[in-house]
Amino acid sequence: MSHRISPQHRITLVVVLAAVAVLASIVVYEVLKQPEPSSAAPTGALVRADSHRLGEAEDDNVTLVEFLDFECEACRAAYPFVEDLRETYDGQVTFVVRYFPIDSHVNARNAAHAVEAASRQGRFEGMYAQMYETQAQWGERQESQAVLFRGFAQDLGLDMAQFNADVDSPEVAERVQRDVDDGLALGVSGTPTFFLDGEILQPDTTEEFTDAIDAALAR
Repeated sequence: MSHRISPQHRITLVVVLAAVAVLASIVVYEVLKQPEPSSAAPTGALVRADSHRLGEAEDDNVTLVEFLDFECEACRAAYPFVEDLRETYDGQVTFVVRYFPIDSHVNARNAAHAVEAASRQGRFEGMYAQMYETQAQWGERQESQAVLFRGFAQDLGLDMAQFNADVDSPEVAERVQRDVDDGLALGVSGTPTFFLDGEILQPDTTEEFTDAIDAALAR
């Protein structure tokens, strides 16, 4: 069965796919500067028990995993399309988010830490959306945006004492790094990178993207 995705989001993803292809060599270089995978983490874990899920399939048969960087413009461009997919495939596809901040983006890791800290108060999705919706405000800045991100936490009504403790904690840093380590072990070389049922998804068009999901559901 074919599913309908809004035309503007199809156009958006086509642009994203083209941008990812053009920037691939640059991003690969930046990823290679990431820390070596931690020996404490099992190699190549695609989904962990604590991985963040934006929606779960009733039968959990089809899973779409995205490795993302909140400061990545291509990830921001893909965000509306992913939201459209979540609506279209609600209850049919499990959507999993993994952190993959790239070091050339000065605030990517700060953003990931802020989102992870918010998740510890049950507000992962709110902070995840806030990062993309405000990326034009803070992205590509060369100074820390940690104070701005704390403002986002206040706007979400978080307990700020807990948020401040969590966002700077070793536990949150380790949680984010674990996603990076898994991504590197899985061969992630840029963002956004999608995996569908364990296989990397590299469509050239939005139709190929949705066709792959439809085929997985048909199986």
